[in-house]
Amino acid sequence: MLKAGSHPQVLVDLEDLYKDLHSHPDLSLRETRTAARAAEWLARAEFEVTMGVGGTGVVGALRNGAGPTVMLRADMDALPVREETGLAYQSTVTAVGADGRETGVMHACGHDMHVAWLAGAATVFGRSRGAWRGTILAVFQPAEETAAGARAMIDDGLLERFPKPDVILAQHLMQQPAGMVGIRSGVTTSAADSLRIRLFGRGAHGSMPETSIDPVVMAAATVMRLQTIVSRETAPSEFAVLTVAALQAGGKENVIPDEATIVLNVRTFNEAVRRRVLGAIERIVNAETQASGASRPAEIVPLNNYQPVFNDPAATARVLAALQGRLGADRVAGIRPLAASEDFGTFGSEWRVPSVLWIVGGTDGETYRRAEAEGRLQELPINHNPRFAPVIHPTLETGVDTLVAAALAWLAL
Repeated sequence: MLKAGSHPQVLVDLEDLYKDLHSHPDLSLRETRTAARAAEWLARAEFEVTMGVGGTGVVGALRNGAGPTVMLRADMDALPVREETGLAYQSTVTAVGADGRETGVMHACGHDMHVAWLAGAATVFGRSRGAWRGTILAVFQPAEETAAGARAMIDDGLLERFPKPDVILAQHLMQQPAGMVGIRSGVTTSAADSLRIRLFGRGAHGSMPETSIDPVVMAAATVMRLQTIVSRETAPSEFAVLTVAALQAGGKENVIPDEATIVLNVRTFNEAVRRRVLGAIERIVNAETQASGASRPAEIVPLNNYQPVFNDPAATARVLAALQGRLGADRVAGIRPLAASEDFGTFGSEWRVPSVLWIVGGTDGETYRRAEAEGRLQELPINHNPRFAPVIHPTLETGVDTLVAAALAWLAL
């Protein structure tokens, strides 16, 4: 039977795989170890395996007669976060990050679970060829966290080297109760824009601020003014988030530095709102530097960009019916658009085929319900938190079952 629980040894092995991946995370575009583990599982399931797609990406193809082609995608990269879960399989890995500094490395967004889900689904399909027909493309994608991985695989010939799918499917681990699934039609995740802003002043001795153009004051004024874009320039009915994630300047208490750096992130659902917010950022930055008498104009550099993920309505209806049929209607809920962002939609837009992304919960059910009843949901560790840690069961088997059930909506005999 095409169900995770019908393969108890597979679940045991998948749990070992998940713990191994969690203990040995790889940063974006460095996922060599994770890619090797994924390729190993695909080969055991008799997939044709291609490694090194887009750098560290892995593509497996399992052809099983004439029929549709379904692409299943899992992202592999971890985050520069020092883990604080206290788990027996906690990551102690460190690496040099993109900023040149040593950092802890952690699967704080569940991509280790995503890899285990897809490895499990591939194994189930490989062992049950009499129950389906068509072709499965299992795609293990690098660098989702930097919005570089999907594009890297496409630029490396993904669309030309592999069969064009009829549909592209993926799922993401979130804070919701373990065993629960959330899905919606249409816009599902937000657009995201990350920017680095360098402000240029004139350094001086801390005792003589009158001889300086203080970039710390300039940056502080800029950060405060940026907060008004959402609160005063965006209607309450228009979704927008602007987060200043870093403000860096100086390093000595009696030295006024020459420059300061601001790193920020913007989330929007509507393209017109997005353009307006980005324009307001540029206007405010330039106005504050001019007001401060800055030594030169600010430098505003885009770091990455995510397009919104759009779930095709017809394909979503098909997936929804399949998930309800497998799990029961009480475990599948509608969700609102997520402020989080994903580069998953790039595959569908570039291949011009429908795609669907849904979420799978990973928080212990009792813990979630108690926190909800007490109004403490915001206190539960969420994605990108150093204490984010899904319960392995029933999260693991739920994710395998949902991936298999959704694919069977196209591949079942």
